[in-house]
Parts: sequence; C-alpha cells; structure tokens
Amino acid sequence: MSDYDGTTPISHHSDDHKDGPTTSARRVIDLSHVIREGLVTYPGLPAPTFTPHLTREHSRTVYAPGTEFAMDIITMIGNTGTYLDSPFHRYGDGPDLAGLDLSTLVDLPTAVLHVPDAASRGIPASDVARLVANCNLDLAGYALLVHTGWDTRFGTPEYGSGAPFLAEDAVDYLIEAGVALVGIDSLNIDDTESGGERPVHSKLLAAGIHVVEHLTNLGSVPTTGARFTAAPPAVEGFGTFPVRAYAIVA
Repeated sequence: MSDYDGTTPISHHSDDHKDGPTTSARRVIDLSHVIREGLVTYPGLPAPTFTPHLTREHSRTVYAPGTEFAMDIITMIGNTGTYLDSPFHRYGDGPDLAGLDLSTLVDLPTAVLHVPDAASRGIPASDVARLVANCNLDLAGYALLVHTGWDTRFGTPEYGSGAPFLAEDAVDYLIEAGVALVGIDSLNIDDTESGGERPVHSKLLAAGIHVVEHLTNLGSVPTTGARFTAAPPAVEGFGTFPVRAYAIVA
C-alpha cells in the first residue's frame, strides 16, 4: 500500500465531452462516458446499435413544410457506458430501476477517494478509513466515489484486464458507515479475474446500496464538498441502465 493519502485530485480525461458551465455559484462536472454506436463497454457484452425509425428525409412527407424530425431506435444492453446497478441486478426480489428511491440517487453529499496507484491491487478498507480520518467525515448517506484513473483506458483492449476494484473489507466498512451509493471509474467494482464470485456487488446490493461503474473525470471532483447525481430511467423489470452522472461543486 502506498503512502498516498487519497485526498488530492489527479485529473484524467478519457472522453471528448466537456464539463458543464461554470458560474459564480457552481460548477457542473460530467462524469459519464459518451455512448456511441459500436461502443464496447465490457468485454463480451454487445455494443449498442442505432437504427432510424423515421429519417429526417421521410419526416418531410409526414409533417408540414419546413418541419422535420428524426426518430431512432437504440438496441443496447443495460450494461453500456456509465451505468447504475440496482438491487434487482443481483437479486430477483430486490427493487428494480422503477422501484428506486430518487432521494438515494440525486444531490448526494460526496466523498472521492483518489487512489492513483490502485491498478495492481484491490482497494482496502484502510484507504477509506484514512480518507474518513483525514477529512473528518461521517459517510452516512454519502456517495463514495473511487477515482483510480482507469477510465483513461475506456474503449481500448487494455480496459478489460488488470482493472482496480474494491476489496471486500472496504465494502464491509462502507456498509457499516451507511453510504447510499458507491461508484468507481473502473471496469468493475469487483475483481473479475478471481472467479465467478462477486462479493462486492452481492454485499452492497443486498444492503440497498447502489453501484455506479465506468465513471470518468473523477480527477476533476474535489475530495469533499461536491454533490453527486446518477439517476436512471424508471424501467420496470430492469436492474441496470446507463445514467448521466454528474457532480455539482459550489
């Protein structure tokens, strides 16, 4: 384990979209990857495809002169881009996307664990505890976001192997602390190379704690003081869906 204290942001930009407007009152930081046709988010899962339902050209025969629209169909697995896992993703009797409490997804107080050396290890409870001690935090109701810098590999073959993840003791710590949501800018919050078990997903989702994976731009978010939002559409019978995740910094 390094001596890095986990509190200093290190900026990594892995997409070509920009942060939102900066005003004297607040700054909006976009934390979602752009979804494009053909994008492979997770090795082995299908990429989205776009199909026109109504082209602009054809719409001119439907609407009044000078009026045109495009209507398109997207075929996409829920695990695309930056997405949220609800308990239903893991447990058949858990809340699906339509059953989530918006108050646990919107305008959450936020702490960011900056762990730039996490690529070769699971991120342990001691790293989270150091952040809590250094910043004098009570994480109850918080979004805890883990910034590893792995998002710079998103969309490349290197993204799918050797990715950082949360160690199981860190999950136990976060559940005990009462966090509302845990996010990471990596391939998976679990170690996908240790077999088929997924203890991190299993424990967090059993506790009703939402998981957001494939975040980006966390290096631009301060360690404390931001507010985080990641709300999916209310889809019944669905456990996972992309979100437009963002942080607001006053």
